[in-house]
Amino acid sequence: MSQKQYFKTIEKEIQRINRIIDLKILRGEEYKKEALDHKLLLKKIRYQNRQSFFKKLFSSPSWRIASFF
Repeated sequence: MSQKQYFKTIEKEIQRINRIIDLKILRGEEYKKEALDHKLLLKKIRYQNRQSFFKKLFSSPSWRIASFF
C-alpha cells in the first residue's frame, strides 16, 4: 500500500468515526471508544508526516552543506 493510499484509508476511517461520534452526541450517548479510535488514527497520521518531514529534511543537499560548516 502506498503512503497516499494509506492516508486516504485513514482519512475515510476518521470521517466514519466522526459521523458515529456526531450521532452519539445527538442521542446523548457516551463515545469514549470512538474518541480513542479517532485519537489513535490522528497519531498515525502525525507520526507518518513527522517521519516524511525528517526524511526530506535530512536528505536535502542544503542540509549536507550546512552540516559541513
